[in-house]
This record gives sequence, structure tokens and C-alpha cells, in this order.
Amino acid sequence: MKKTQKDSKQISRRDFVQNTVKGAIGAAIIPVILPSCSSRKGANDRITIGHIGVGDRGTQELMYYLLPLKEVVNVAVCDTFKDRREKVADQVNRFYKENDISGDVCKSYLEMDEILERKDIDAVHITTPDHWHVLAAIKAARTGKHIMLAKPLGLSYPEYMVLAKELKKNNVRFHYGTQQRSFEHFQLGYNMIREGLIGEIEKVDVWCPGKNPVSSPVCNEVPVPPDFDFDRWTGPAPLRPYCPDRVTNNSSWFNYDYSIGFLAGWGAHPLDILVWILKDQVSGIYTSEGTGQFWSEGGLYDNIFSWDVTGKYRNGLEVHFMSDDIALNGMLNHRIMKETNGTTFYGTKGWISLSRSSVQSNIPEIDSKLNNFPRSEAGWIRSENNMMGKRFISVIRGEEKELCPLDDAIISDTISHMGDIAIRTGRKVTWDPDKGEVVNDHEGKKLYIREMRTPYTIY
Repeated sequence: MKKTQKDSKQISRRDFVQNTVKGAIGAAIIPVILPSCSSRKGANDRITIGHIGVGDRGTQELMYYLLPLKEVVNVAVCDTFKDRREKVADQVNRFYKENDISGDVCKSYLEMDEILERKDIDAVHITTPDHWHVLAAIKAARTGKHIMLAKPLGLSYPEYMVLAKELKKNNVRFHYGTQQRSFEHFQLGYNMIREGLIGEIEKVDVWCPGKNPVSSPVCNEVPVPPDFDFDRWTGPAPLRPYCPDRVTNNSSWFNYDYSIGFLAGWGAHPLDILVWILKDQVSGIYTSEGTGQFWSEGGLYDNIFSWDVTGKYRNGLEVHFMSDDIALNGMLNHRIMKETNGTTFYGTKGWISLSRSSVQSNIPEIDSKLNNFPRSEAGWIRSENNMMGKRFISVIRGEEKELCPLDDAIISDTISHMGDIAIRTGRKVTWDPDKGEVVNDHEGKKLYIREMRTPYTIY
């Protein structure tokens, strides 16, 4: 069939984004050009977005989630690495020029405040290192910008409360970056469990990767490169000696100054599914206890990389949260596809186990429905995981409720922190969400409150 001019234009958009993402992060992903959220909106009503943090993940989400959307204009990028921000801005502008939008639409910035001060920007997409997440979101909320925030949430509970206050005060809509809620097999599992098809839930297993297959490097101080702002990258965290290994993805994930590791960084995904489905059961007081392993002393990495934690709620629910090395060592015998991440719900009538690329139930009729999805040759479920950008725009426009709200993010993130605190203190800890503190444990309470380095504060 002969291609029309419109067809050719769509192919150009798709090919450009695919090649751009491959060049930027080496990922062979093909985004889909999605239809407009609302036929009532014209070109002048498109949502304008600024991007704060354009490293690997930030660039991937920009190119894959948001750049293909016709109803979005990506007008600004910010990063402490000069080459990153200029390269991504150039890629975005080349994309728009390829699609008959002239001029430099997207501008690059070092300082996020310059983006937040722009009155023409409707929303921001924040994918900084973990220790910047909530501070950047608070600053954005105070300027009335809608927020799509990468997971995990952050490091200090009092900051969460400030963010919640600012979102409400400034009528800002929030979109947490745990994309699994937009996958169809998760939505089906959600409905089945909520409808009571596996009975009353008594226990949940949650697991995820604990680390990457890397070694912990030693940081030998060297001068800071002239095209990198190390002070801004450090932000509210303690200022340490600079070395290139300190400012990599792995360091930001596995160094306690900047995160609590994959307990939260990866745990945010399967824990989010727990909270999404059982929010009413995991919103109260609970205890957390367990064991874990830390990276060896002497290197940059000092977080927990393997853990086995049990949370017990006053309503009787038990949540077993573990790293994948624990889960794969006998805990997943019930699963045919033994994926490294997932959430298994055990009810009085049976169980449903949901993972990123697989799903299973011990109830045959439920299992049959859950597995009626397109699959790869290896048997993994194929998901349209670029829907998160489209859903964000729908949330901004009020076409749907917040898909991934802040209060859910706080609950799941706190489960990660209670596991971290229980392991670090070596004892059972109790979290009281009404008080917002670790009960009767001064040391444990202090571990969920981080001091912010001046001038990178919220006050």
C-alpha cells in the first residue's frame, strides 16, 4: 500500500527517537507515537515540560515517554554535567526540526531554578540522583509545576511531609515513576485481587535485585573537571572528596550519602504494587526486622546489597521483603518463570504472583486469564511500558486521577527505610505513620531524618 505524506512523517518521528535513544544510552527501544490525549486541545495548548537531570535514565524517559507525544513540547533540560545537558537539548531540537518545528525549542541549563522560574513551563520531569528527588520536587511544587518524579522517593521523612503540603497548597499534580501500574497484566491482577478472587490476603512476598554485578571502587581524589558542577551534584548531601567513581549511577545507588541502595531504588517497583493493591492493609502501624549484608569496607559503596526483612502489621498481614539472591534460593519454587523481581499475594483461596515480565496463579482459571498476553520467544510478557508519559499528561489535564500519588509513594518508600533501619540497628523497629516516626527508638528515628547541607535546603 502506498504511504501517505502523513505516514512518512510518523515514520520519521519514530525512527528519529529510536536512533536518538540508541545514541544517547545504547538502548534499542522503539517508542510509539501516541495519539493526542484530547482532541479539544490545539497546538497552542500543548503541555510544556522541563527536565531536571538527564543522565541515562532521565534521557531514556525523555526520549521514550515524552518526546514522541504530539501534545507535549519539551522546552528545557538541566544537568550538572555540561556535555549531557547540551547533548540532550541538541537531540531534542534536532527531533523537532525533523518534524517541521523550527528554532531551538529546547534550552539547556545548569541551575534548575532557571527552569522553575519560567512561567511558560507547565510541568517538570525529575530524574536526578536519589538524594535530590524530594528537594527538587518541593522547589517545583512551590512554583506550581506539575511533577513526574523518578523513584525512589527520598531519604528524609520530614521532607515528604513538606512536599505533601506544597503539592496541596499549590494545586500541583504528582506522578511517581513506578511504571508497572500502567502494565495491563498488573492491572488485571489488581482487579482480581481487589475483587477477592484469591480470598483474604494473609501474606505477601516482595523481592527485587539487591545490587549490580560490580565491585566497590576506592575513591582517590582528583580535581573536579571544569565542565562539571560537583557542588550542585552533591546538593543537600555531605560534600566529599571528588573522584569520577563518586558521581556514577552505581555510586549514587550504593553510597549511603545519596541513597539506601536497591532496598528502595529497585524495591520501589514491587513494593508499589503491594501498596497499590493493599493500601488499606499497609497504612497502619507495623514492625520490621531482618538481616542484611553490606558492601565491604574501604570502597565507595556502603549500603545494604542483600536483605531478608519481615514486616508485620497489626491487622495480621505479613510482608516478606527480600533481595533476589534470597528469593531465588528456594523462595520462588512456586513460580515457573523465576524472575528477579515481583510481588506474590497469598490469599485464603490461592495466590497470584505479579512480576515485570511474568505472572502466575495456582488457580487454573485465573492463571489462564493472567497469561493471555503477547509474549517474547523466551516466554516473557511484552508490555507497553512507555504509557507512563501519556498517563502523566492525562493526570495534568485532569482526565484521570493521579495514577501514582505521593501518599502511596511515601508508604512504599517507608517500608524500604524500615528494612534499612532494622538491619542497621540490629533490632526490630516499629513505624507509626500517624506520628511519622520510629516509635521509642531514638537511633532508628534519626536514621530517617537527614540533615541538608546549606544552601541546598527547603527552608
